[in-house]
Amino acid sequence: MENRNEIIMIRVSQSDKERIHEKMEELGIRNMSAYIRKMALDGYCVNLDLADVKELVYLLRQCSNNLNQYAKKANQTGSIYEEDLQDLQSRFDEFWKIGKELLARLSTIQ
Repeated sequence: MENRNEIIMIRVSQSDKERIHEKMEELGIRNMSAYIRKMALDGYCVNLDLADVKELVYLLRQCSNNLNQYAKKANQTGSIYEEDLQDLQSRFDEFWKIGKELLARLSTIQ
């Protein structure tokens, strides 16, 4: 990573500064230097709602935990219940459905 040791100073009015803070707040950005650098270099900042990603991660963790429990049980007893496998399969199906929907929505971002 490059050192950021060069300084660029700009002057803004009070209303400009307030508007910059409002836009930063809308995007959930607290670092003004990072915001202004991103805007100057790319011309835009994107605020993604990652609630669906968080839900996907949650479901993946649940499935992983269940899979680990089933593997442990299978190793201890030599068998597992069919209902347990069906439950796990339905959770994975839900996981993939949400994942496909999420990827489809992300692919439309320009």
